Amino acid sequence: MANCLTLKKSNCKHCYKCIRHCPVKSIRFSGNQAHIIGNECILCGTCFVVCPQNAKQIVDSTEKVKVLIQSGDPVIVSLAPSFIANYPGVGIEGMRTALRQLGFKDVEETALGATLVKREYDRLLHEDDRDIIISSCCHSINLLIQKYFPKELPYLADVLSPMQAHCMDIKRRYPNAKTVFIGPCVAKKDEAEYYEGIVDAVMTYEELTNWLKAEKIELPLEMDHDPKSRARFFPTTGGILKTMACDASKYTYMALDGVENCIAALKDIESGKIHNCFIEMSSCIGSCVSGPVMEKYHRSPVRDYMAIADYAGEKDFDIEQPESHEMRKHFEPIDQRGAMPSETELTEILRQMGKFKPSQELNCGSCGYNTCREKAVAIYQGKAEISMCLPYLMDKAENMTDAISRNSPNGILMLNDRLEVNQINPTMLKFVNLRDSSAILGDQVIRILDPSPFLKVKNTRRGIFNERVYLAEYDRYVEQTIVPAEEGRMILCIMRDVTAEEEARREKEEISRQTVEVADKVVDKQMRIVQEIASLLGETAAETKIALSKLKESISDE
Repeated sequence: MANCLTLKKSNCKHCYKCIRHCPVKSIRFSGNQAHIIGNECILCGTCFVVCPQNAKQIVDSTEKVKVLIQSGDPVIVSLAPSFIANYPGVGIEGMRTALRQLGFKDVEETALGATLVKREYDRLLHEDDRDIIISSCCHSINLLIQKYFPKELPYLADVLSPMQAHCMDIKRRYPNAKTVFIGPCVAKKDEAEYYEGIVDAVMTYEELTNWLKAEKIELPLEMDHDPKSRARFFPTTGGILKTMACDASKYTYMALDGVENCIAALKDIESGKIHNCFIEMSSCIGSCVSGPVMEKYHRSPVRDYMAIADYAGEKDFDIEQPESHEMRKHFEPIDQRGAMPSETELTEILRQMGKFKPSQELNCGSCGYNTCREKAVAIYQGKAEISMCLPYLMDKAENMTDAISRNSPNGILMLNDRLEVNQINPTMLKFVNLRDSSAILGDQVIRILDPSPFLKVKNTRRGIFNERVYLAEYDRYVEQTIVPAEEGRMILCIMRDVTAEEEARREKEEISRQTVEVADKVVDKQMRIVQEIASLLGETAAETKIALSKLKESISDE
């Protein structure tokens, strides 16, 4: 499969939005980065659309197309019929005028190929004895069946897509021409590369718009109408059916859009619950007109449908139908299944996720997977990480916080912005002589502590750090730090009991005071002796006084 979708790793913020929306969970996470699993991806483009960081990128084919134009061969565009919704007010003639300025030889509508395809569908319904026929226009749906429902491949219409049918028709009429499809689809890039020799390059509307802007070419606002253009309905939900005769009485005709709806139908087909029907399937909700690369990723289903309906005619295009065998397309199953864990291995992974019994399997879907067991399988296959489980992370964080809070030698107090006690740990309960947290939770802090420092922190949004205070009511000295938390919505207080330190300091001061008093008495006594023998000691008396004074000062300094 072509690598049409890439990832800007630096932009991935492990939000898991892509895996939550991926209908086939073809995204692997490693190191908090998302990686698209190529052999599992159906290229529906959902991850590209929903990514809030624009981390998913579609490979740009503009330079490849420029090289085709420079080759000298005529390059002809097959323009998807959804263009009228993407470029409001610009008909096919206006598009042809603008794109010729880029160097294209001509521009034709892919709806011409759609006419060929719908005729072949009608032929299958009338001439082939088939139970179920599933349209094969949407490459993402084809990949879905090839990879996830290979048993249903016999029901997939073995008919070219409109893009392929049109480009083959162009090359029949212009043998040396190169063909470029332009539309709203990511999957068409893969289809063009897989089935070589039909479509030489695929561009998205976004690529075309950027190229036109770079060349300063403006699309002319001019509309045209062709009554023979009914196949322009193809990019809408039920659009294929609108163009078909639908007169084979044996069959029920239905249209499904959205991968989830198509998966549900395929499961019903697999179980044998559906028979004698023609099913038009499209991976995009709203069909191609809501494709992942419609300009500006807009979601205007009603307006876009009206644009298509106003532009489409009532009759078929005049185009020569090729032989039936020239419209054939072969589909093969694509093996993508990863190894499955045993029940023992699955149980062990669930235990690592903190799921020890079924009641703990919340199946909340926050990780992107539908069930905890599905997530465990993904972990076994190396596609997911245990840390993607939000309840697991919350429990882990809460347990760690609780363990720290319960076992901390410091008192911890959490207040809300109304100075009500939201959390208090056992050490703080001991500080304020309370037996149970229920006695204070939800009450004002003034019940147990002076609210002044908390009010100061609340009003100034500035913390108080290592402030030593005496809690007279509890006869306790503490060193407190009070800081705003959660952008000022909470106030955190951490108290360290320094009563023992304070008592030791005061005891040391008392010893020092007593030592100074003893030193004073010693000095006085020595001075009297000195005076009596002054005549004998002479100047030595003065030196002795100085030495004793220094001893006294040193003791006082301590």
